[in-house]
Amino acid sequence: MFKKILLPTDGYELSRKSVKKGIEFAKSIDARVVGFFSPEDYRALMYSEYIPPSLMSQEEFEANAKKAAEKQLAFVEKTANAAGVPYEGYYLASIAPWEAIVEAAKKKKCDLIFMAAHDRRGRSGLLIGGETQKVLSHSKIPVLVSR
Repeated sequence: MFKKILLPTDGYELSRKSVKKGIEFAKSIDARVVGFFSPEDYRALMYSEYIPPSLMSQEEFEANAKKAAEKQLAFVEKTANAAGVPYEGYYLASIAPWEAIVEAAKKKKCDLIFMAAHDRRGRSGLLIGGETQKVLSHSKIPVLVSR
């Protein structure tokens, strides 16, 4: 049924747990995984009210974003390799991580997004919503949410 699963991560413990569960699931159904990380987009700095005089160049920023992505995706790759699950890594800088997740799933032709729910409680959960809620609302690709 599902052959290629996107595993977004932000590096937090909840995402790491979800990655482990996603890899276990992928192994059980003989699927491949695509580890995904979305570093902040360089343009996000341009929208701030204060731009420091020592602001790094876009090239420096992109090099740092690549290093951050490699660091976050190393966990996914190591876990997938240990389980014998085919792995591919991908990152895409974005101002809105939920948009990057949906775009990555389309670009990599994934047929499932397996991600953690970072719970927001009370009014903030209803009014703001989390990245997971936004992915659920906007993705045409099925989303499996783990806790």
